[in-house]
Amino acid sequence: MEDENPPGFRFYPTEEELVSFYLQHKLQGTRGEELDRVIPVLNIYDFDPWDLPQYAGERSRNDPEQWFFFIPKQEREARGGRPNRLTTIGYWKATGSPGIVYSSTNRAIGGKKTMVFYKGRAPQGRKTNWKMNEYRAIAGEVASSSEAPLQFRLEFSVCRIYKSSKCLRSFDRRPSRVDIRGGEATGVVPQQTRRGVPPPPPPPPPPQNSHMMIETRPAHSHGSSSPGSGDHQIDHQIGESDNSNDMDVDGGDPLWDWEDNQWINW
Repeated sequence: MEDENPPGFRFYPTEEELVSFYLQHKLQGTRGEELDRVIPVLNIYDFDPWDLPQYAGERSRNDPEQWFFFIPKQEREARGGRPNRLTTIGYWKATGSPGIVYSSTNRAIGGKKTMVFYKGRAPQGRKTNWKMNEYRAIAGEVASSSEAPLQFRLEFSVCRIYKSSKCLRSFDRRPSRVDIRGGEATGVVPQQTRRGVPPPPPPPPPPQNSHMMIETRPAHSHGSSSPGSGDHQIDHQIGESDNSNDMDVDGGDPLWDWEDNQWINW
């Protein structure tokens, strides 16, 4: 029976844990059924990305932000070809440059590629906000002085599927601005800024009654009225300017054809 995760529980492994523990156990054939319940084996290219969360493991199936899968080696890879990353309505395209996953002791243990899903067919595909990080384990030990291209094990890779968002993730989000005078939320969302840059301080409050303009003028009447007798009208004008400007916290990644990289054999 599927376990019920308590509130606040998240399966959130680091890159080192994904490669050194989960992927290594999968390559060695240990912890088989236990491992598959957490990260199942799935050829993700048989599905469109928005259909993948329902096939995720029991620890991340209900996660709203990321899902993990083991990807088996394709037949064309076994014959020395490139993997086919086409789906029924789109394709995955690599972005950025390949990276290396290091252990806590600064030892190279794996490789990483980031991909973006496009609808349609290249080169007229339309970019979506679905992304994937794919990890492979390095075959054998890597000497620190070696300049030879890295060799990776191809039997399985492990991937992290997620959606890039224009705001911080749930554990980084902040509540709405709080009215200091009343202690209740005003419903005004603070201006978003780029990571690491604090928002500008709020403007100082205006002096008391400085926002009020009082104008006295005689009332106009179509009927008879005695001169000098008239009503007074008080106009209150309060102006407020909203200079909020939402900024995109996710910068665009340059496209990179990692297949042409010579330093990494993947």
